[in-house]
Amino acid sequence: MKFDPNIVQTRYDSPLGPMLLAATDHGLAGVWFDDQRHLPEGTHDWPAQPDHPVLQEAIAQLDDYFAGRRQDFELPLDLRGGTAFQQAVWRALLAIPRGQTLSYGALAQRIGKPAAVRAVGAAVGRNPASVVVPCHRVLGQSGALTGYAGGLARKTALLRLEGALA
Repeated sequence: MKFDPNIVQTRYDSPLGPMLLAATDHGLAGVWFDDQRHLPEGTHDWPAQPDHPVLQEAIAQLDDYFAGRRQDFELPLDLRGGTAFQQAVWRALLAIPRGQTLSYGALAQRIGKPAAVRAVGAAVGRNPASVVVPCHRVLGQSGALTGYAGGLARKTALLRLEGALA
């Protein structure tokens, strides 16, 4: 992934573990758990700017989400760091309603690439905005909780919080 050179970051202590949040002048560019796979390299070089308005709003909305007071995020997103294909997959993730899930195959169908299930899976795994862009709502074909860069325990917790799992 290629990030805007003017990216800034801050830390967020979520109920599921510490997170790194990043933003540009265009919007929220990243939300990663500290131990997440595919965490970009060089994040320690991004200047800390906890007073950035997008980062402050992201923290407020994440607090509300984890407290069960927020159903959807209303944040400007800057997902330009991904390829056109990745961005298409990430936009499709945004269309999966809270409390619902979708298979990787169905997601591939939605973006008009039914044969690209593996590529869709790879793009989902590299989603730079965990939780906000709900990649945790994508399941294996049989409904199995497969693949989540933040770990299956977090995926389970997020789906339970949203009412998609008992």
